[in-house]
Amino acid sequence: MRSTVLNATLKALVTMGRTVCIEGAPGGGKTTIVRDVTKSMGLGYIEKHLPTMLVEDFGIPMLPQGGGEQVLSYITPDWFPAKGSKHDDGRGGVLCFDDRNQAGADIQKVLANICQARTLHGVDLADGWVVVSTGNRQTDRAGANKVLSHLRNRETVLELETHLDDSTNWMINNGIVPEVVSFIRFRPELLHDFDPQRDMNPTPRSWAEGISPVLGNVPPEAEFECFKGAIGEGAAAEFAGYLKIWRNLPDPDKVIADPLKAMVPEDAATQYAISAAVAARAVPENFGNVLAYVDRLPKEFSTLTMTMAIRMNPELADTKELVDWSIKMNDLIF
Repeated sequence: MRSTVLNATLKALVTMGRTVCIEGAPGGGKTTIVRDVTKSMGLGYIEKHLPTMLVEDFGIPMLPQGGGEQVLSYITPDWFPAKGSKHDDGRGGVLCFDDRNQAGADIQKVLANICQARTLHGVDLADGWVVVSTGNRQTDRAGANKVLSHLRNRETVLELETHLDDSTNWMINNGIVPEVVSFIRFRPELLHDFDPQRDMNPTPRSWAEGISPVLGNVPPEAEFECFKGAIGEGAAAEFAGYLKIWRNLPDPDKVIADPLKAMVPEDAATQYAISAAVAARAVPENFGNVLAYVDRLPKEFSTLTMTMAIRMNPELADTKELVDWSIKMNDLIF
């Protein structure tokens, strides 16, 4: 299930109060989706990394001090969104157990009880709170254990499928540098190329967290080693080669200043690069010139440029220039 569909589905299931688990290959953005959906719904959010938790993290037994009847009770952990706790503020929320498939059987049994009975050692889960878990599949060979059958029977499992448009749109909306976005559009096979036989793999997470922040922040001579350490040597070599093209582009500001005379590249790699570079500089004041240059590109690249520009600067969607360009594009299509 692609992320846009999964987002809508997760919202519906959380509203229904249904326990959910999102599964998929490592680095695909499963937990990020849970965070984003929870934030968009205005709910509370608590995230726990399940495989690093002990059974004791869910409550420790305690005997009352002093005389009287000695009754075993439990100290409820502060993080648990119990009724009457600080987390019970009327909004409801999502209790997210990350990497749940790496947890052992004892921890899975505790989780299964929270999902079904909505209690932890007799303490009720607050109204409006829902359990959502994330995990890798056993086939990914990323440390996932077999999930207990009775836990699976208490939840809806959704499998996340990496999708090029959804991933690059998320990247644009979350400040990932244009160099990375345009390279992914040029080499979509490297968006999520996970192989457990390799030490390092290109994934949406490694592009967003391991590559994008590096650009412009490490010495140039260290770039390739940083790329290799985040996405592996093969993908790093391809990205480094693409960066040479990007950095040798005509000045995008000069392209926009003189759109009818500026160079229009012929090879696909440079077309992807110039499209992203121009899109990143588009503002309402220069949008007419941007469109003049875009009209000289092959149609698929002009559409890509406009899509990226509008996502980077939503103000462009309200311009007359975009309306006129859209009408012209429709006339060309039909």
